[in-house]
Amino acid sequence: QVQLVESGGGLVQAGGSLRLSCAASGTIFSINAMNWYRQAPGKPRELVATITSGGSTNYAGSVEGRFTISRDNAKNTVYLQMESLKPEDTAVYYCNAGIYSTPWRMAVYWGQGTQVTVSS
Repeated sequence: QVQLVESGGGLVQAGGSLRLSCAASGTIFSINAMNWYRQAPGKPRELVATITSGGSTNYAGSVEGRFTISRDNAKNTVYLQMESLKPEDTAVYYCNAGIYSTPWRMAVYWGQGTQVTVSS
């Protein structure tokens, strides 16, 4: 059984910073790309940032230059450092990853979500 558990959300003023973490646990052989998504009230879930197993990154245009995704493969953990936060960054943030529990069995997992609220 594999789980993704996020932490680090909270309430912050505009211009502030937060760091989200997402740790994978359970029977893990390897992890493919790890992603952060977010969903604001009344809006569809959107991809915020991606990091491949090799460390290549990609960002949504709305967060480019403000957010940084990183991962610690030894800890099976992905991070999202968020700087210069804006009220429009308010959302529930979810991590997502393709995880191999054996060399032949891969499944996509989601965390439970963590709330980020940015006040103006």
